[in-house]
Amino acid sequence: MLAVVGLVLAWARWAPMDPLFPGPRSTVLLDRAGTTLAASVAADGQWRMPPGDSIPQSFERCLIAFEDRHFRSHFGIHIPSLVRAAQQNRIAGRVVSGGSTLTMQVARMARGDRPRTWWNKTLEMLLALRLEVRYSKDDILALYASNAPFGGNVVGLEAAAWRWFGRAPHQLGWAESATLAVLPNAPARIHPGRQREALRRKRDRLLSYLRDTHVIDSLACALAMSEPLPERPLPLPRSAPHLLGTLEAEGLRGQRISSTIDAALQQRVTAIAERHAQVLRANEVHNAAVLLLDTRTSAVLAYVGNLPSAGAEHAGAVDIVRARRSAGSLLKPFLYADMLQSGELMPDQLVADLPTHYDGFAPRNFDERYDGAVPASSALARSLNVPAVRALKQHGIERTLRMLRVMGLHGLDKRADHYGLSLVVGGAESTLWELTGAYASMARILLHAEGPVHAPTALLHGTKQKEPINAPLSAAAVHHTFVALQDLNRPEVESGWQHFAGTERIAWKTGTSFGHRDAWAIGVTDRYTVGVWTGNADGEGRPGLTGTLAAAPILFEIFTTLPDGHGFDPPYDELEPMVICRTSGHRAGPDCLPTDTLHIIRTAVRTMPCPYHQRVFVDRTETMRLPPDGDGHWVSWFNLPPAMEHYYAVSHAGYRPMPAAAFGDEDPIMGLIYPEPDARILIPVQLDGTASRLVLHAAHRETGAVIDWDIDGTYIGRTTGDHRLAMDPEAGPHSLTLTDQQGRTLHARFHCIAGKVPPSKE
Repeated sequence: MLAVVGLVLAWARWAPMDPLFPGPRSTVLLDRAGTTLAASVAADGQWRMPPGDSIPQSFERCLIAFEDRHFRSHFGIHIPSLVRAAQQNRIAGRVVSGGSTLTMQVARMARGDRPRTWWNKTLEMLLALRLEVRYSKDDILALYASNAPFGGNVVGLEAAAWRWFGRAPHQLGWAESATLAVLPNAPARIHPGRQREALRRKRDRLLSYLRDTHVIDSLACALAMSEPLPERPLPLPRSAPHLLGTLEAEGLRGQRISSTIDAALQQRVTAIAERHAQVLRANEVHNAAVLLLDTRTSAVLAYVGNLPSAGAEHAGAVDIVRARRSAGSLLKPFLYADMLQSGELMPDQLVADLPTHYDGFAPRNFDERYDGAVPASSALARSLNVPAVRALKQHGIERTLRMLRVMGLHGLDKRADHYGLSLVVGGAESTLWELTGAYASMARILLHAEGPVHAPTALLHGTKQKEPINAPLSAAAVHHTFVALQDLNRPEVESGWQHFAGTERIAWKTGTSFGHRDAWAIGVTDRYTVGVWTGNADGEGRPGLTGTLAAAPILFEIFTTLPDGHGFDPPYDELEPMVICRTSGHRAGPDCLPTDTLHIIRTAVRTMPCPYHQRVFVDRTETMRLPPDGDGHWVSWFNLPPAMEHYYAVSHAGYRPMPAAAFGDEDPIMGLIYPEPDARILIPVQLDGTASRLVLHAAHRETGAVIDWDIDGTYIGRTTGDHRLAMDPEAGPHSLTLTDQQGRTLHARFHCIAGKVPPSKE
């Protein structure tokens, strides 16, 4: 007998056993405190949550008192209960009681819907014995609580607590725990939707037993009995439905997912986005997405994948946080920082803002104007396209792409020639997830100047953090970039931003894609990073859909609800004092006046000294340059090249052109704006097969000057005032000569490339 018992126990303990409950589970998304944010129904249409770690003590006591008062003392089978059930069934002439213990009920649920026969009862008892050998009593209770039917398509205690009472199981009171304890006894006949009095009587009898056994006192019992039954099933939380759907698509379906989301911030950010949705809809803009990160830890605190009010007709189910969209101008700060640390740029040095053409690509500023010369920091703050494209041409597309990918923008997976020079002006697609993470990474470089930074975003608890990477940007480069992005000097077309900007120093950047299809705004402080996208999921553009007007108001309202940070400390270890030309922003040359001594990134020593200041000898009125031995004095003169001066003087009333010389002058009097010297120009072919005309453009320092134009030795025309001349060039190299009325000349070479003939409409 001992040998047989030993073999049975060994079989029960170690023999292979099929999974007890292999059915599909609901997906549950938890916030950082373990609170349910969102859940989805299982694949079979049941609300069946993944097994939890424990069950509430109140429900455990109610369940044991109602179903199996000897649960803690028997070995899966309670013989007196079976005998009593057999007598009751014999007297009634039908099955009125099963005498099952809680362990046997778990066994019956695991075997599925089987007829109530002696054979099936025997198999249930055998399985119950195996369960008792393999599992602890608490584990068996957890199996019951996770898989018991609670009426309708509700399976398990957690789903029942949310569906019937709208809260987590550990938040249930005695009345609610008692109600759920009696529901699985006959879920098909008695549940809160029908036969309510029968359900109430069962609940109250159980509460009375708990009172009589001193589990609860009389007052608690009376209060519990006075509570009403639930009226109807309630919806489960849906605070982050798009994140839930994305995680399910990534292979986490049917799991309990612990995230870094802060439930309070998630609700607050969602409400802000939905409030601004009313303004967006007035312009036929129906979608928006927001991502809020903890800057220091990269943890995702709020994730709004789309507007809650965006219905199916406007792709409201699409998670736009992970959708690739045109990045607009959001990549410009990374290029600016990379050029600073490479020693190619001073933070505030003047850069050219002129009509620019590269092999048929002609970038234009948002306001269709040119400044001639503009400080690099101001060009970044104002998001000027022409200086950015010229900078990318100088720095290199492939080089810039490598840096962007290391910063976490892995969606930029095409070759450099695919993006071309449009990379930083909307020619590249990325996601709000990657872009917001990359901006947060920049901030962490500044906060942790030692170099390595972690992955841009962290969302799930329990996942291994990626190994730190060496930051491709230096802390000093990021410092100067953030100073530029904190600048209050914004373009006139974005003048409305002052009405929603707060007092905190936020480094922020907006972006607008071609055709007004995407509007972005990303802001960074030492504590938080916020990314906002607005637009239409189907790509429809809308007039006035810009980053400043559509996305920035959401950004700044979110920041006003967050605690202020302490700001970023300058990385003085990577900066050194330099004498800077106040006018040009370059390192001061010997002729520069006035100058400032500022802390500048150390690599800036590689940049050239100011090329625009020179000492000239002028008369007393400073209207004529004289020979050094004349009756005059020396002055430091700020003198831009003719092409820059042509535009710069228009918007800078204090700019004084170089005085005319009373002697032979070698200073350039003319400048070619288009084409630039040695340029390669693509001549587009129109629909009728004819080549487009090429408009030449030059600048002359003297108002009213006359210029004669000659190309390849052939005279082609004369201009005055605005020196523009149209011509019909042939493919190949050309030599251009400009001559003014004083006989001064300018020579330039360029190469024309014929465009392809467009296909016939037939």
